[in-house]
Amino acid sequence: MSDLEQRWRGPAFVSAAHAWIRDQLDDDVSGPVLSIEQTHVTDWSTVMRVTTRHTVLWFKANDESMRHEAAVTAFLAPRSDGRVARPKAFDPGTGWMLMVDMTPRLREVIVEERSLDRWHDALEAYARIQLACEGEVDALLALGLPDRRLTTLPGAYADLLAELGDVDPRLPDASAVGDLCDRLAAHGIRETIQHDDLHDGQVFVPSGHAHVLDWGDACVSHPFLTLSVTLEGVIAWGVDDVEGSEDLEPHLAAYLRPYEEAYGRDDLRGAAAIAMRLGWVCRAVNGHLPQDPDGTRTRLRMFLDGRP
Repeated sequence: MSDLEQRWRGPAFVSAAHAWIRDQLDDDVSGPVLSIEQTHVTDWSTVMRVTTRHTVLWFKANDESMRHEAAVTAFLAPRSDGRVARPKAFDPGTGWMLMVDMTPRLREVIVEERSLDRWHDALEAYARIQLACEGEVDALLALGLPDRRLTTLPGAYADLLAELGDVDPRLPDASAVGDLCDRLAAHGIRETIQHDDLHDGQVFVPSGHAHVLDWGDACVSHPFLTLSVTLEGVIAWGVDDVEGSEDLEPHLAAYLRPYEEAYGRDDLRGAAAIAMRLGWVCRAVNGHLPQDPDGTRTRLRMFLDGRP
């Protein structure tokens, strides 16, 4: 276990988290708290399953780089048409939050149904969340979301390559990234919130409707940059994790439909094609962890040639 993981298991943190959870719930209609189980620990976050007399909730704490998730989730909930669950409680200072149980995850539903069709609802709902936040960029940045707008990516990419040092020499330089950014910007789609790690473990389908959770990796950037991870990195691998086994067109169409309606255009696939490549630059920059340089190099290889 890493030192970073160990801090989440330390008695000081666990005791403080338990006390905060009980403060939120013991006198609430959801309470009293019967048990708290730490179910998930990573370098950057921890999750606890909270069982009360009447329900199950989930506690989450993030490290400093993702502390904004709780406040961002609360900000998105009333703008999401019910597709982002409002936290039961959250503390913007610590970044701690309590969420109602939203199971099942899309990941388990896909295994059971042997189909990716539920992604269509998730992608359309997610696009509408992005559209609803087009005018909220300043507010999102004030909440702590990283600024990964197109004007920032070439410089951030150059800094990342310099930090990594030993990178694939075939990777283009920052001017080539700048050219891609300029080409994407020319399509005129406004920048907004971008989840940046939208996979089937982040989508939940209670009552059959997709809900988008886990906004810790989110940033402000071009919305279509989402498509790299979600379409190329996840959906394209199909039900059985076979590269290229799923037709991406229906999924792309579901995502673009709200944008075509909002912008009165049906020519957005050119922008999507550019974003599918450029999104790996955003993910490499935005998701970079110094303790995991190999993960960053994998994303840069995806940018280079579309293969892990």
